[in-house]
This record gives sequence, structure tokens and C-alpha cells, in this order.
Amino acid sequence: MHADQAAHLVGGAWPHRLEQGRRRASILAADFPHLAAPTLLAPTVAAVDTLDDVDFDLLRRAATWFRTNDATGLTPRQVPIEGLHAKWLNHRHHLVRRLSGSDDLRLLPPHPPRVHFTYLDPTHRGAGGRHHDSATLGDAIVPAYQPEVVIISENKDTAIHFPELDAGISIEGVGRGGTTIAGLPWLTHADHVIYWGDMDADGLEILNEFRAAGIPATSILMVPSAYERWEKYGTNLDARGRPLQARTPRPVPLLTAAETELYLNLIAEDWTGHRRVEQERIPLAVAASAVRHLITAVRAG
Repeated sequence: MHADQAAHLVGGAWPHRLEQGRRRASILAADFPHLAAPTLLAPTVAAVDTLDDVDFDLLRRAATWFRTNDATGLTPRQVPIEGLHAKWLNHRHHLVRRLSGSDDLRLLPPHPPRVHFTYLDPTHRGAGGRHHDSATLGDAIVPAYQPEVVIISENKDTAIHFPELDAGISIEGVGRGGTTIAGLPWLTHADHVIYWGDMDADGLEILNEFRAAGIPATSILMVPSAYERWEKYGTNLDARGRPLQARTPRPVPLLTAAETELYLNLIAEDWTGHRRVEQERIPLAVAASAVRHLITAVRAG
């Protein structure tokens, strides 16, 4: 059966996609002769199928620019192409490389990750020491003191305003960037590394990922008993205001039994409670007390 007949029989968007594919194949073969061979052209047409005409035109102009210009020393944001922005280019690197015929666009690599933290030690603060600091991965930086206690907080506000704690440092979480924080030896070598995140599926998955990255983190306020105490302040919306739904569990082998129980509850189809309790709804004094209780229990053996 001819392709046009098949597209007509299937209907829907297929006649348009077929016409669009033929038109784009002709344009790509003319603009980028190295793609003219059927073994290269067909997969390229398939790769650009979901782009609208505006993005397809921008892709052609970007590939042409990189084919005729040297981007050495430029960041994606600095590439002088009208209508192009860094996120667009970052998401379509592979297409630009394919069309330009280059394995390397020669752009500067992404800047190294940076971790922000707050000094909690009252003696350090009382002596006029700075309260806030940051560390760039790969840079030779050590904090003002080696912390005995590190609290990784998913929310920026809770990290900045965490109560004073002897030899303590609070870290602003970096989402699912556990490997970033794991790259700070002074952090992973602390006597107590504590993780405090939202009581939701994402927060517990992130906790598992931090442990998988080599961070020996013990959680606070991320178990069923804490959920029962604070569920009244929960929500069924995610950070973007979208409804939270039941979902298939992901592998979380590094969670404790209690953490796993909460995780499975929060994603269960028949769960009737809130699916998310944001950590900032829990008073900081309660979190500080939980940290001190944990430290005392560890020291007691």
C-alpha cells in the first residue's frame, strides 16, 4: 500500500505528518548535503517530526551558524542567533550537532555546581563570623570550621533560618543533585549527616538518591509517625500547583522500613490523606529538637 493511502486510511494527523516529513526532507537535503543519503535523512526527519515550524526554522538557522562559525569560548546564552535562548539550545544539542555535521559545538561546558550553606554554630556567629557561604564543586574551599552536624534541607528558607546548633551547618538542597553534595568531602565526613525533606514521593525518592550517591544521611520527620502528626497541614498539589496522583513506585532500596512505608502510602491508589506535607509547615523548633534527639541517641549508642 502506498504511504499516502495508508496515511489517509489511518487519518488523524498522519496525512499532515507525511506531507510535513516530505517537505522537511527536501529542505534538509538541500541545506545540509551531508544528510542527503537515505540512511541519514530518514532518521533526521523522524527526529525533527515533533518540532513546530518555528522551532524547525530555528534549528536550521542554528545548525547553519555552527557550521560556519566557531563558538569556542561562548556559553549557550551568548550564541548570537536571533530567537535562540540557552534552554532551547541545551535541549536540542543533539539535533544541532546532527545538522551541522559536528560532533562538538565547542561551547563552554556548564558552570560547575554550587552549594549554598549556613553556619549554625553559636560561638562562630558570636565571634562575628559570617552566617552564609557557598562552595563550588572542584574549587579549593573549606568551611570556616569542620562541621560535626550537617543538615541538608530541601527548602531554602528552612536551611537559612535553621536554629543555632553547635558545630552545625545547614545545606540548601539541590533537588535530585545528590552527586553534587557528595562531592564535598568536609560534608560527607561530618559525624552526623541529616536529611530533611518534604513528606511526599519526590522527597523520599530524593533521600534514596542521596544515599545512593554515597551520602550517609539519616532523615528526620520523614516517617509515618511524623506524617500523622503534621498531615493536617498537607496538600494534594505539587510545587507547580498540579494535583498529586497515585503512581507506580520506583526502586527505593536505600530507604528504611518506616520511610518505605510512608513512600508506598503516599503513592497508593486508595490513599485518602494528603499526598504531600511540605517541610516548611513544620516549626523549625520541632526540627531542631529532632536533630538533637537523633544526635543524643547516636552518641548513647
